[in-house]
Amino acid sequence: MKTIAWFSAGVSSAVAVKLMISHIDRIFYIHIDDQHPDTIRFIADCGRWFEKEINVMQSPYKAVANAVKSIGYINGIHGAGCTRLLKKRIRQEWEMDQTEPLEYVWGLDYNERHRAERIWETMPDQTHIFPLIDRKFSKEDAHEILTASGIKRPAMYDLGYHNNNCVGCVKGGMGYWNKIRVDFPEIFAERARLEREIGGSCINGVFLDELEPTRGRHEGPIVGDCGILCEVMAL
Repeated sequence: MKTIAWFSAGVSSAVAVKLMISHIDRIFYIHIDDQHPDTIRFIADCGRWFEKEINVMQSPYKAVANAVKSIGYINGIHGAGCTRLLKKRIRQEWEMDQTEPLEYVWGLDYNERHRAERIWETMPDQTHIFPLIDRKFSKEDAHEILTASGIKRPAMYDLGYHNNNCVGCVKGGMGYWNKIRVDFPEIFAERARLEREIGGSCINGVFLDELEPTRGRHEGPIVGDCGILCEVMAL
């Protein structure tokens, strides 16, 4: 069986990979041009931390706008169309060329157990490992481990976002988009234009150019407690 880590360039994903590094055969990162530029720095740091090559893949669509325009759909009850083209399809195409059983490592934390169950349901042909869930580690625990290990987390977290997704992720809610409006006004404007061009919105029932700046709420940045993990989990 071949053990593969699908590295998202997020903190939880990085810690999950490090916890399993001695068992992992290959690490893959699927790049999207809409990622914050600091993501490239973080990937390089993690490669040195893992002491293993991170293989970078990319869809020919490259960016969210290209994928959205191709399928004429942004977001809805069936999820984000750009995710299918920019990430899922790339993974599935790689899987088609594999001849041996596959075991995947994912960076979901203990509070995302429902997502882990969904992965088992929708991807029954592979075996799945969730190192953080197995250890009952939260997202805050993962940030604490990364800090203790001397790796600077991606800039999006320090800006107050809870994931290192694309800047202007179409799956964000009202609070998220109003924060993007402040932090990245040019990207907010680009996504608003894209919505009108496609005739669909990121947020159900509300176009970004009609979104009131006071709508929604956005929690502050993730800060791990400086506790036992800082002392014993410097990986």
